[in-house]
Amino acid sequence: MKSIMFIAPPAAGKGTQAEMIANKYHIPHISTGDILREIAREDTEIGNYIYETMASGDLVKDEITYKLIENRLSLDDCKNGFIIDGFPRNYEQAVEYNKILERVNLKLGYVFVLDIDKKTLEKRITGRRVCEGCNAVYNINEESTTPHIESICDICGGKLYQRKDDNLESFRTRYQNYLEKTATVLKYYEHQNVTYHIDGNKSVEEVATQIDDIINKKGN
Repeated sequence: MKSIMFIAPPAAGKGTQAEMIANKYHIPHISTGDILREIAREDTEIGNYIYETMASGDLVKDEITYKLIENRLSLDDCKNGFIIDGFPRNYEQAVEYNKILERVNLKLGYVFVLDIDKKTLEKRITGRRVCEGCNAVYNINEESTTPHIESICDICGGKLYQRKDDNLESFRTRYQNYLEKTATVLKYYEHQNVTYHIDGNKSVEEVATQIDDIINKKGN
């Protein structure tokens, strides 16, 4: 199984797709956002820095992200393939990511680009809720992903909360960063013939089918 990368604007659903594919192919899902949010909960200098940076919609310093990613990819469970999402976000990070892969003796695989319109993203970002207990994700703006009981997780009964960075002001900052910095990343990977564009406006299941069809067609 090859490694898989997702490039997409915030709230495009890359985390959901990554989890589905990880479960199906039994490979680890590495979300830089999840790693950073976990550290942001720590009452430390770096934890407070990451918390404040993410809450404002800005990006964490590259040096910190690089080290976290390299440490994670060095683990044995990544040798047979893995999924990474939320990284790289710009050309410099893409170049450094290739260097990281070389250092840990891994290769670049699929780069899935989730294409989705801004209005749909705004609706998703303001409605997203996450379970404190099991991290299940819901969206109160979409009937199919609304919890049965308001603010309560269907799976474990945990309380649902809204992430600090799930607001319009933060989203618009992040979205602009994405537009300005990701264009060069796409060109970088397109020149390597590893990019596959996916219609992210479709349902979760339809998006997953598009991705799975490409993986099966290319022979994993």
